[in-house]
Amino acid sequence: MSRKRLLRGGLTVAVLAVVAYFFGRGLADNWTAVQQIDIQVNAWSVGAVVLFGGAVVVSGLLWGHMLSLLGGTRVTTADAVRVQCASWLLKYVPGQVGSVTNKVVWAGQRGISRTLVVITFVYENAFLLLGSIVPTAIILLFADAFVGETDDLLGTLIPVVIALVPLLLVTNRRVFRWAVNLVARRALKRDVPREYFLGSRDALGYQLAFLVPRVINGVGFVLIVVSFLDVPVSAYLPLAAAYVLAGAIGILAVFVPSGLGVRESVIVLFAARYLPVEQAIVLSLLARLYSTVGDGVVALVYGALKFRDVKEGRSS
Repeated sequence: MSRKRLLRGGLTVAVLAVVAYFFGRGLADNWTAVQQIDIQVNAWSVGAVVLFGGAVVVSGLLWGHMLSLLGGTRVTTADAVRVQCASWLLKYVPGQVGSVTNKVVWAGQRGISRTLVVITFVYENAFLLLGSIVPTAIILLFADAFVGETDDLLGTLIPVVIALVPLLLVTNRRVFRWAVNLVARRALKRDVPREYFLGSRDALGYQLAFLVPRVINGVGFVLIVVSFLDVPVSAYLPLAAAYVLAGAIGILAVFVPSGLGVRESVIVLFAARYLPVEQAIVLSLLARLYSTVGDGVVALVYGALKFRDVKEGRSS
């Protein structure tokens, strides 16, 4: 094993251990109260699972549309959703390596530019992260303004806001192309075509469109809340924002597979402003459980589309 891989693996273990320690200590401190919470599987929780799976499908449709636009070739709905589902299921490989590799391999089989697929993958993640951070931070700041805790929240959000800088640069065609060409000239000995990059109007359009899967995830989280807790309707929006923001922070924790532990800790941090700590802890664990079941829905969609391709004699 190379030193780089060993270091990366060690860092992943270290992050998971630290998160597990603090999260476990919080759970132990509130264990008596946790045991008193009545958890039920009902129509609300089932709806949450369906929405979590549906958000992946919507993201796939948007990615496929963007690839078709920039590549000048038609990517079918079935192809876009199937590839997206497979990449989503590979998210447990730290650093998004499995996700992007799956799309690159598929592109080679379909005769689509691998470079273009990597560019659309970067766009997709930039739009999803921006859509996860900017509106949710604004919602949480306004929500906290009513209880006078904005200063504390600002301190928490500063590292996240810093992460916006490179994401915003990606949405600028000139800057993003310049950065990609620095790599392309060394690896491919040529520049990447200008038409592989989104103009300002298209970038804004896709940014707004990629808000949809984040809204779907937020609604799914609220359904989990409603499934076992009685909270004021006024808390629904900030709780949904907290979940979406936690997901973004989990993605930014590139050394941790699927943000494991990181997302739960952030959910507790923000949800505890509107719920007792013990309820926030249980809620974070249920969110992980139901989102994992949602991954099962994604797997079923992938399996159905894969079966159809095999039946029609198409390669994956």
